[in-house]
Amino acid sequence: MRANRIRTTALAATALVAALSLTACGGDDKAMGTKPAGSAETATPAATSTDDKAQQGAPEAGAPETQTVPAEGKHAGGNGKKPETAPNAEAASIATCTPKNSTVKVSKVSRPINHLLLTVTNTGSKDCAAYHAPFLRFDNAQAVYPILDDSKPQAVVTLSPGEKAYAGVALLGEPGEDKPVKSEGLGVIMVDKNNKSKGEATLKLPAETYTDGRGFVTYWQSDVETALMF
Repeated sequence: MRANRIRTTALAATALVAALSLTACGGDDKAMGTKPAGSAETATPAATSTDDKAQQGAPEAGAPETQTVPAEGKHAGGNGKKPETAPNAEAASIATCTPKNSTVKVSKVSRPINHLLLTVTNTGSKDCAAYHAPFLRFDNAQAVYPILDDSKPQAVVTLSPGEKAYAGVALLGEPGEDKPVKSEGLGVIMVDKNNKSKGEATLKLPAETYTDGRGFVTYWQSDVETALMF
C-alpha cells in the first residue's frame, strides 16, 4: 500500500511540474510578442493622414499618367472643327502683269478669219499673273470692247519670266448688223485680280483692220489654240 501511495504522489508531482512549465512558456510568449499556435489577433487599421491621402492619389514613380482622349472628331480645347488652312501667301504675293513688267503685241491670223491675236510676255524678273480679260479700246472709242464670258479659264494664267499668255479678238459680229469701220490703233488695258485697271498699252493695228463693235475678246489663255477656238 505504501508503494502505491509513493507512485501516485510521484505522478501527481510530475503532472504539477508539467503544468507549471506550460504556464511559464505561455507567459514568455506573450512577453516576447509571439502568438501561441492556433491563436489569431485582429489588427487595428492605422489612421490615414492628409499627406497619406495625397500620396495615394499621385501616380507612382515611373508609372505612366492617364490622359483623357478627346471625343472623335474634336480637338483638345476646340469646338470640333478642324483648323482652317492658312491662305497660300506665295500665290497672294504674285504681281499683276502690267505694261511695267510685261509687253503686249497684236498680230493678224489666217484662221479663224476676222480675228486678231493678243500676246502678253512677262519681261520682269518675277512671276506675274494675267488676270481676267484685257479691256480693249479701238481708236478713241469710249466703250470697252465686249468680253466673252464663256472663255473664262479654270485658273488664272501665271507667267514666269519670259512666258506668254494669249487672248483672241473677234473683229466682226453677224453680217449685216453694223457697217464695219476701219481702225488703226488699239488700247490694251491690263487689270488686276479685282478687275481694276493697272495700265494701258497703245498698239498699232495690222493694216486693213475693220471692226463693227459686235465682236469680242477672250480671257487670257495659256496657249494660242484655246485663245482662237471661240
